Amino acid sequence: MKIRNILAATTALVTAVALTGCGSSNSGQEGKSASGKSDTIVVAASPTPHAQILKFLNKEVAPKHGYKIDIKEFNDYVQPNEALKTHEVDANYFQTIPFLNNESKQRGYKFEPGESLHLEPVGIFSKKVKNVNDLKEGDKVGIIQDVTNQDRALRLLGAQGLIKLPKKQNLAVADVKNSKEFNPKGLVFQEVDGPQLVRSLADVDIAVINGNYAQAGGLKQSEAIALESTENNPATNLLVWRKGEKSELVKKLEKDLHSKEVKDFIEKTWPDKSVIPAF
Repeated sequence: MKIRNILAATTALVTAVALTGCGSSNSGQEGKSASGKSDTIVVAASPTPHAQILKFLNKEVAPKHGYKIDIKEFNDYVQPNEALKTHEVDANYFQTIPFLNNESKQRGYKFEPGESLHLEPVGIFSKKVKNVNDLKEGDKVGIIQDVTNQDRALRLLGAQGLIKLPKKQNLAVADVKNSKEFNPKGLVFQEVDGPQLVRSLADVDIAVINGNYAQAGGLKQSEAIALESTENNPATNLLVWRKGEKSELVKKLEKDLHSKEVKDFIEKTWPDKSVIPAF
């Protein structure tokens, strides 16, 4: 009986030590970069302007401060947050506070945003009309699918007198499209995936396009027939990381993104103010 008790106690002790060892190993991994390198931060970003800005930093600024940026480019607005959630990247750089808040509410993300970096105004583009006043009853409007950016798009259409806006936050196409009160022109809304908005111009009368997608599709801000106001605009882009995980690499990147070098780069690269520094 005593021998069996001793063996059982020994087995329990070995198991506890093994489990403790595993716990220590996992804990050590949490502080590491997704790259597995202590000097490299992995960042998910939209191709333009975000990845362009990161590439500039990687070449001109980050080496001076002893780190590198591994840039993972994404064309949509869903995968960058999923990649951050699953620790595939250390931070992402593509979104706005309103978008982050909505996605966190819908998907349960526990993320933390940095300070405002820049604004890319949403614009109305067309290959068929030269003025918003030329739109007729029943004309087609291309608009982004995700609800947060639909709110921006609809508010721009409202500011141009094309629709009337319900008195509520987070407007969606469903709030206006079938209403004679809010959609007196009977505009037909075609919800399109963000990266496809520029291509949709051939099939609609106007399209409301986010600045980064317009740039990626080769459109210039000067081609827009209307732009959203930049004054007190909350839709500034920023760096985002997992809550409670602001590592030294994240701190360095956040600081360098707000450097004079980056501000000068933005103003020189986008003199048409399609990207506007917000710091």
